[in-house]
Amino acid sequence: MTITISDERAFAQAVQANQAARCRQTEFDFIVCGAGSAGSVVAARLAEHPEVRVLLLEAGGSDEAASVTEPALWPHNLGTERDWGFMAEPNEFLNGRSIPMNMGKVLGGGSSINVMVWARGHRSDWDYFAAEAGDDAWNYASVLDIYRRVEDWHGPADPARRGEGGPVYVAPARDPQPTATAMLEAARSLGVPTFDSPNGAMMEGDGGAAINDLRIRDGKRLSVFRSYTYPRMAQPNLTVITGALVSKLTFDGNRVAGVDVILDGQPVRFHAAREVVLSLGAVNTPKVLMQSGIGPEDELARHGIKVRQHLAGVGRNHQDHVSFGCIWEYREPQQVGNGGSEATLYWKSNPTLDAPDMLHCQVEFPVPSAENAARGVPAHGWTMFAGLAHPKSRGRLLLSGPDADDAMIIRANTLSHPDDMASALASVRMCRELGNASAFRHLVTHESMPGNLGLEDMQRYLRNGAVTYWHQSCTAKMGRDTMSVVNGDLEVYGVRNLRIADSSIMPRITTGNTMAPCVVIGERAADILKAKYHI
Repeated sequence: MTITISDERAFAQAVQANQAARCRQTEFDFIVCGAGSAGSVVAARLAEHPEVRVLLLEAGGSDEAASVTEPALWPHNLGTERDWGFMAEPNEFLNGRSIPMNMGKVLGGGSSINVMVWARGHRSDWDYFAAEAGDDAWNYASVLDIYRRVEDWHGPADPARRGEGGPVYVAPARDPQPTATAMLEAARSLGVPTFDSPNGAMMEGDGGAAINDLRIRDGKRLSVFRSYTYPRMAQPNLTVITGALVSKLTFDGNRVAGVDVILDGQPVRFHAAREVVLSLGAVNTPKVLMQSGIGPEDELARHGIKVRQHLAGVGRNHQDHVSFGCIWEYREPQQVGNGGSEATLYWKSNPTLDAPDMLHCQVEFPVPSAENAARGVPAHGWTMFAGLAHPKSRGRLLLSGPDADDAMIIRANTLSHPDDMASALASVRMCRELGNASAFRHLVTHESMPGNLGLEDMQRYLRNGAVTYWHQSCTAKMGRDTMSVVNGDLEVYGVRNLRIADSSIMPRITTGNTMAPCVVIGERAADILKAKYHI
């Protein structure tokens, strides 16, 4: 069925009228905090049932902006009101640098401002989740069923692994630019296999190279919010409120009863008859937990916060994909296609690893760090980010104060583990072999950076060039040890009627971009809640 512009306008008007009618309600069955890639799924799935009253709270604003809908404009969101603008602390392992930790603050969260890559994670990631949780519902076979259920795949047929008709439109990058196809040719020349998709078979073994799967249809971005939640916003049982900063959880004994929110500068309290779900991301979820009295006793005591539940792991185990830009100069200017990231490579530096440890992302324009830009940035060039898929460095999040407007301290500790420098050197070495392969000779004049540096100079280049892939995670991890925050059903230990559904529950960061795994986390949370409450 074709949807006309008049249909879209009529629906938008129905949404506006319905949401205006809902805005004074304060009593709900479920409150979902955060409209990112997981929260949008949870709210939409619960709202499928007309008798269930669902509130979705988002601190950011509307996603109706050209920089959100136009794939090529995604970098224009960084540093704007659609970005939380987090910064990591100065890091001695990065030569004292503070690196930005951008995160989406808008309906759709990261899925509204990211590069739209759909990356499912490796088989071993999900099997590790299941082992940590003690629950096979998290293993690869179970998660594969979820992916088949939610996908609307528009690529080469793979019925054993891909789905059709689901809410998540996914397709290979359309008409990829020569830089992307050359990357695949270069990979083959180095003995790395290439695949029709970076998902499916490629993520069940040693890895490989492929054209990216993207969330772009008819030249427009598709956020998770637009795919899941927006189509239900004309329903009277779903309320979506923007500009709503969740400040604290409210309690009745050890049961979470609702949330306190700062809305238009004023405090508002919302009540949840059944449960509250935190989907605020790997920075704000531990922040709200700690400021509500759930977290490490010593950290809460520093700020005079009464301890409701000691959980030593809140804010610990911070993980992120770190990468290092290698840049080549084009012979002639090239077009930027599909937002600029059209090909990727995952590979093992050691065949005994359970998953690829190298994550290479091709970008069709030069992206140096500020510190390395002085080496000379070509006017026209491309970048291959040599990334670490499973860094061993672990960071920690700390409170700077007890209030909602007190910024979080992000002690990312990037490159603090010595093995990460060794892995970075291996990843950049392979990245340079790829970019300097014969497949690129018709496109580039030379390698602009880093070049053939000695060990000390290369390590300095890496410490000056390390940047994040913006995949912060694991700060309220799922598991059964003393550092775990949630169990396999995503329930916060020691607290009733509170669950977490976002990247913070990952026991370890998944191989690749984190949007797709967050959708799975949202689906699992919704399935668990629907089963418990028979809805």
